[in-house]
This record gives sequence, C-alpha cells and structure tokens, in this order.
Amino acid sequence: MKGIILAGGTGSRLYPLTKVTNKHLLPVYDKPMIYYPINTLISAGIKDIMIVSGRGHVGHFLELLGSGKEFGVRFAYEIQEGAGGIAEALWLAEEWAGPENVTVILGDNIFQDNIRKDVESFESGAKIFLKDVPDAHRFGVAEVKGNKVLGIEEKPKAPKSNLAVTGLYLYDAGVFDIIKTLKPSGRGELEITDVNNAYIRRGAMEFSVLEGFWSDAGTFESLLRASVMVQRYGICRGDARVSGSGIDRPCEIFKAGKIN
Repeated sequence: MKGIILAGGTGSRLYPLTKVTNKHLLPVYDKPMIYYPINTLISAGIKDIMIVSGRGHVGHFLELLGSGKEFGVRFAYEIQEGAGGIAEALWLAEEWAGPENVTVILGDNIFQDNIRKDVESFESGAKIFLKDVPDAHRFGVAEVKGNKVLGIEEKPKAPKSNLAVTGLYLYDAGVFDIIKTLKPSGRGELEITDVNNAYIRRGAMEFSVLEGFWSDAGTFESLLRASVMVQRYGICRGDARVSGSGIDRPCEIFKAGKIN
C-alpha cells in the first residue's frame, strides 16, 4: 500500500494567510497542517508517500519534509499544474503508484482514528470513511443500508443521512482507469465523488464510520476548530486515545523526528 496526500489548491478561503504560502503549511496548534495527514499514513504502516501540490509550492514541502528519512519513510513529490480537481490530482500519481493499492488523504483533513486495520485488511475495490455530523448538507453525504453504500450526493439540500464523506479513501489500482473515464463537472474539475460513485455502481465500495475527532482545516472557522481539538484531545501530541479505534501509540515521529 502506498499513500498519497493531495495538498494543492489556492486556499482562497484562508486568504490572506495563503497569499505567500500553501494552506497545508499553516499551523494547526503546534505543527504544520501537513504533519497530520502524514501521521495518519505512517500510523497505518505506510512507508511510501507522495505529496501532490501546485506549482510554486512543492519546493516548500521539500524544504520542510525532505526525503522522508527523518520520519522513517520515503517521500515523492508531484506538481498539479492547474485547478483540475481532486481526482485529477490523484491521477498524477498513477505511474508512481504502479499496481499497488493506495490510501489517499486530503492534506487539510485531520483524523484522530487510526486506520491501520483498515489498510491491512484492504484487498480490492474502494473504501470510504464516514463521520456522523450535525451539518451533513455541507459535505458529500453517503446513503448506506446495512454494510452497503447506495450512493453519495454532494452537498445535498436534504441529506439522506448524517454521514459525511471525509477526505480519506482506499483504492485499488483500478482507480486510475476510472478517472480516465470521467468528464469535468460544472466547475471544470474531475470530482472524487464521481470516482466513488463508479465503485458504488460496481458494488465494490466499503465503508467505516469514524469514532474520533475529524475536521478539515480549510476555512478560518475549521482551522481554529482543528487547532482547539488537537490541543484538547492530544492528536499527535502523545496522549490521544479513542476507545475501539485502534489508536495504540502517540505520534512518536513528531516528538523524536522518526518512528521509534
């Protein structure tokens, strides 16, 4: 399994904080935002990680993170030339990923849960991670029945459930063939929701519901909330625990500079 962090975008909702830097380098409590998705992947046992970002920003990530040796992993970097959407950014990793399954995470998403068991048991198809939220209309919303995902609707006015689709996905290598069939949405982008619905139509989509804290950090309000939650719950600070979630150790990589 390889890991892909999608860290592009202009960060327009965080302007002027993002006038001279990528939003994923902004601080969330006491660490750069990008550290949190990196920790999610490393805690899942993933050692090969690609970071996809826009022109002018990849060098900043390279300066911060280097080769990955300090963290006990191998980093690769790719440039997304324009604002082509999440699915297009993922597509850029096709050659690097090869035939392997991939864990994909949005660079502004912060998770308390440990997904190691999900990664280790994943074989084929796709898997999404859902979170029960009070304001589902703000997100992509999954309709589920039993252990099946029936469909995903993007920012519905009348959500069919309270289960938001978070920015964390497991895919087999067939994801790249799916992306090649997509047509740009009304906003001119290749949408990750269309990728997920393609797997759903094939009957190849699984899901898990997260127990711990989850937030993006792409607006002033969510950036503040994420910082407060990291401080409160100790995410990546050595004292995070979620009952039954599989979290079993602190973020040693960011305390000692490597995995102990």
